[in-house]
Amino acid sequence: MEGKKGTRTGFSTGACATAATKGALLALLRQEVIGQIEITLPVGQRVVFSIAECNIGPNEARCGVIKDAGDDPDVTHGATIRATVSFIETPGAVLLEAGEGVGRVTQPGLGLPVGAPDITRVPRKMMTDVVEELAAAQLRERGMKVVLSVPGGEELAKKTELIRLGVIGGIGILGTTGIVRPYSTAAFRAGIGIGVASAAARGYRHLVVTTGGMSEKFALRWIDLPEGAFIQMGDFVGYALEQCVKRHIERVTISGMIGKLSKMAMGKMMTHAAGSDVDTGFLAQLAGLSGAPEEVVEEILEANTARQVAEIAQARGLAAFFDRLAVRVCEACRRHVKGELEIECLLTDFEGNVIGRGRVGNGSGKGSATR
Repeated sequence: MEGKKGTRTGFSTGACATAATKGALLALLRQEVIGQIEITLPVGQRVVFSIAECNIGPNEARCGVIKDAGDDPDVTHGATIRATVSFIETPGAVLLEAGEGVGRVTQPGLGLPVGAPDITRVPRKMMTDVVEELAAAQLRERGMKVVLSVPGGEELAKKTELIRLGVIGGIGILGTTGIVRPYSTAAFRAGIGIGVASAAARGYRHLVVTTGGMSEKFALRWIDLPEGAFIQMGDFVGYALEQCVKRHIERVTISGMIGKLSKMAMGKMMTHAAGSDVDTGFLAQLAGLSGAPEEVVEEILEANTARQVAEIAQARGLAAFFDRLAVRVCEACRRHVKGELEIECLLTDFEGNVIGRGRVGNGSGKGSATR
């Protein structure tokens, strides 16, 4: 698929913000204009970004990077991601703040404190690491502040689901790999088919299908199988399972987090957000069946996101809820393939810990591969 129209990859807002931060930091420390900057993405790939603007003062510097989303229809494609870096008095401190056009969290359920800028964990670490590495000497005596801004970001956010999720004022600085891959149905489906066929040709009869790169990374911690037995299915749950049946796979382990898995548990075999919202009513019902008191069921019913539901259930010690959800996933997926696969499910939290397990089938597998 490489080189065909519609397949060009791009970079996340988090990667662009990291490049802008590094450029601004070097401009401040060296007091010179920066034209290009190289960063290392979380996947280990080194990438050079062009600096579109660079302004330098004695105590702060600002750089901007134009986001290139590749062939993905991303609303932030072409936006300028800016970072302004300045000194602060607190020795050793590295502060990341939201400026114009970067959203702020107003509701729980997004994995960030209410009131915090919508800068997720991986980009936050990337930018902090850059500052701590390049300004190690300066941090002994004073701190550094990074203010991220996106001109027009508040208008761009209106074209997304961010406001509904409780993020106001602009877009998020996001990304787990740093790379944006175009959402091409044909290309993605073809990739799944090739992956399953290749695994079957190598004699694998137990495959692990995951909802994305982060879920696969987590699954690799817990499941002792060759790397070739892991397939990223994205939103194409039904298609991936059908391909496994076609290639005579015997057992499938589904690994993911609560958002996608809650949709699968309801029988939705295409989990793309645009056509399949999380149903907190369904999750509240499961919580009730798992022994949650009425006030907790009501709290789950009012949750903004599936992630918030998970946080509520974990805080209340509802381990049975997660296992019940995992079993529902297995049952729905097994129905989809008319009982022709043994199905196992691992539900992980957002740090990769297994919080729920389920398994349905005839027990004909060669024993559990999970640790």
